[in-house]
Amino acid sequence: MTAPAPASAATPVSLAPQASGTAAVASQPVGDRSARTRRILAYVLLIGYALLMFVPFLWTVVTSFKTSPDAVRLTFIPDPITLEGWNAAFNGLSPGLIQLFFNSALIAAVVTVTNVLLGAMAGYAFARLRFPGRELLFILVLATLMIPDQMRLVPVYQVLVFLGLVNDNPTNYLGVVVVLAISASSIFLIRQYFLTIPRDLEEAAKIDGAGFFTTFWRVMLPLATPALAATLPLGLFQFIGFHKTDWPPLMAVVVMATLPIVVLYVFFQRYFVEGIAASGVKG
Repeated sequence: MTAPAPASAATPVSLAPQASGTAAVASQPVGDRSARTRRILAYVLLIGYALLMFVPFLWTVVTSFKTSPDAVRLTFIPDPITLEGWNAAFNGLSPGLIQLFFNSALIAAVVTVTNVLLGAMAGYAFARLRFPGRELLFILVLATLMIPDQMRLVPVYQVLVFLGLVNDNPTNYLGVVVVLAISASSIFLIRQYFLTIPRDLEEAAKIDGAGFFTTFWRVMLPLATPALAATLPLGLFQFIGFHKTDWPPLMAVVVMATLPIVVLYVFFQRYFVEGIAASGVKG
């Protein structure tokens, strides 16, 4: 009868698989550490880029608390800290800051509605309807984007004067609304958005007996939800003179003009992201 092998003889045999298993386990954290390092590096770069983009706004806020001589110095700490800029921003404008905010809010609301409605109707016509001269007319609309605003300023002003829409009344908004009611950019962007929407939805609406306007109003328009944001269009250049610029009050107004944009972006960020994502989808 053969005697059983001693335990010490079996030990080397059992060590081989354990060593290979240990090596496999030890190699896995290396990959995890590499992926974690890349992720941390990406976050560091993104945070650094975000902070770099935040520097101009921080500089604006800091400058609004400086004196005029201190505003031209490249320092982040006001010396001394003063509210003169904010006082001038609230009390040195004509019309006043409250009137400017009201004018801006009203004009932005009206212009947003007109751009959405008129731009959506024109964009839908160029994207879906077939009519003679459609391509030529669309090219002419796009051609207006190549005309600088400086070249259009005098003709537009003359038209407004002819229509009696130019006067010294600070509450006369009709002239500004007429000029900004629709733009070629709005038409182009909304047209491109409509091209991303499948035609099957329109075909289903036609089968249900919907006409062009019903299809546009009840099917297409709810699917296209462009968001526009506007801020103070008036008042900033009142602090810019021919010989000097009063930077502290100018920066105070800029800060107050920027805050509504930040608030709008925080609440409507999802729509901005969806609009950017949809613009890259081909129909």
